[in-house]
Amino acid sequence: MLLANVFTWPAAYFLTEKWLQEFAYRIRLGIGPFLLASGFALLVALATVSFQSVKAAMANPVDAIRYE
Repeated sequence: MLLANVFTWPAAYFLTEKWLQEFAYRIRLGIGPFLLASGFALLVALATVSFQSVKAAMANPVDAIRYE
């Protein structure tokens, strides 16, 4: 996740700044939206991995072997 953010933040900043230049009323783009998006993506990734880990831990191994 950290590596993905390192590569995407500069591209997102550049594209967003270029897009915002076309408006008559501009806002200053800070680091807040980037931190919020990264935090949300990290939360989704942790929830997904945690769900799959719990699901695998609660599964009965006999059921998995039966189908192989």
